[in-house]
Amino acid sequence: MRASQYFIPTMKEAPAEAEVPSHIYLLRAGYIRKLAAGIYEYLPLGLRVLRKIENIIRKHMDEAGALEVLLPILTPSELWQETGRWEVYGKELFRVQDRKGRWFALGPTHEETITDLVRKNIRSYKDLPKNFYQIQTKFRDEARPRYGLIRGREFIMKDAYSFDVSEEMAVKSYEIMKETYHKIFSELGLDFLMVEADVGAIGGKYSHEFVVKAANGEAHIVYCENCGYAANVEAAKYEFELDKLPPEEPKPLEKVYTPGVSSVEEVAKFLGVDPKKIVKTLVYILDDGSAVAVLIRGDRELNETKLINYFKALDAHLASSEELEKLGIVEGFVGPIGLDIPVYADISVKDLHNFVVGANEKDYHYINVNIPRDFEPVEFVDFSTAREGDPCPVCKSPLKETTGLEVGHIFLLGTKYSEAMKAYFVDKDGREKPIIMGCYGIGVSRLMAAAVEQNHDENGIIWPENIAPFKLQILALNTKDKNVMDIAENVYKKAKSKGIEVLFDDRDISPGAKFKDADLIGIPYRIVVGRGAKNGKVEFQKRANSEKKEIEIEKVDEILDELV
Repeated sequence: MRASQYFIPTMKEAPAEAEVPSHIYLLRAGYIRKLAAGIYEYLPLGLRVLRKIENIIRKHMDEAGALEVLLPILTPSELWQETGRWEVYGKELFRVQDRKGRWFALGPTHEETITDLVRKNIRSYKDLPKNFYQIQTKFRDEARPRYGLIRGREFIMKDAYSFDVSEEMAVKSYEIMKETYHKIFSELGLDFLMVEADVGAIGGKYSHEFVVKAANGEAHIVYCENCGYAANVEAAKYEFELDKLPPEEPKPLEKVYTPGVSSVEEVAKFLGVDPKKIVKTLVYILDDGSAVAVLIRGDRELNETKLINYFKALDAHLASSEELEKLGIVEGFVGPIGLDIPVYADISVKDLHNFVVGANEKDYHYINVNIPRDFEPVEFVDFSTAREGDPCPVCKSPLKETTGLEVGHIFLLGTKYSEAMKAYFVDKDGREKPIIMGCYGIGVSRLMAAAVEQNHDENGIIWPENIAPFKLQILALNTKDKNVMDIAENVYKKAKSKGIEVLFDDRDISPGAKFKDADLIGIPYRIVVGRGAKNGKVEFQKRANSEKKEIEIEKVDEILDELV
């Protein structure tokens, strides 16, 4: 491909809203352009990368026995109402009406659609197992679309769905997909982790995320270097048994005057106690309007996802000042003793002795509080957010923490959708049973951003070879020099004849501009035809490490053969 005939609208500066490397460089290098918030156009270079990612995914999905389909983007609301997700999915679900007033959703995911397809066409155990997948555009009305392709309102996703006759067989399908995902992300050249994850709005029995390590990632991961355990902080178990304070003899309960101090740090300093002996009382309002109090040790942070999952709520939020006032609760001095709403405690509070809580009275706290003498929670639950240094739940070694981009997520759904939508099969004994399902997603367009987050320098992108838009770039530095152009043209034709994907920069612009664009675009290998041409030499360069070497023109064939 000749650059003079191609479309590569590079930019010297990125738009102000581009904050992370992938967003900056994909815009500047002419891979994408923004149409609206969270909605992007893929330009020729970007589409080449996207198709390569898709083809790697297709190859491994096909090898795993999955069957490719293409489902409608527009899905009838009736299907979503069968599973209850028309209400559950919330504001992120794009809802549209047709001219007859019928409601549809722009699919953010396709569990309902694929389950409907299967229930209409599969009735016998002889027709199972099956695994269907598609690579399709998805839509989510994100409240804050940002970071370019990392969090968009329109994006490309590979989603797959397995259907089995038993949980044992469903686990086998799940394990096949787990292995397949490892192959996909490895071939893409990414540094990734597989982590235990929360099931979220998709639901199911358990799930794993595949996370690409990235400084700008929104996923917070804890992992163990000793045994390999890894989990999203929303799913990681807090091993409080190894974090307990030593036991103490109970002391008499006492209410003390604490004027104007309400935060953990202020109370600990005022009373001269360890923050671990301060217990926060957090009041949450669940989606049904009910209020609950949750206790957690002063040095820990409550994980709202764990709280929402425990109460089987659609949502929950910290009570506002107005909501606390309606409940008759004094803001800043909330405590469990005498509270008129249900009190639950994080496991960090279990076996805590002589601790401090709010007294439900302005400017007062209780000290020397003990369970169950002074109050008794409904239940002790793991509500803590895991963090670096916590004991690994498997081998007890200290956990490490990192951030990353979620690029894949797999779920063992069980019968959540098949029972709701009556997707049954008849077993060999003639009994009707719900099909056991799994679902498996990969963010295809997000992978493009993830690859750049992991592979760039101050000059631009450094593409992994398998997904680079071209493998080789030829730079003719002086288009007015016939010798330079003849040599560059000859190398270009040879590369093409050997089946190498090559971009020939034959544009009549300055050498400096060509080098800047080449660094920005990030093609792995480069042959530069410049001043050395008169001495029968060209320069071979690698983008990844800026390695350069002069080679005789006669030896270009050897370089091209190595690239093949």
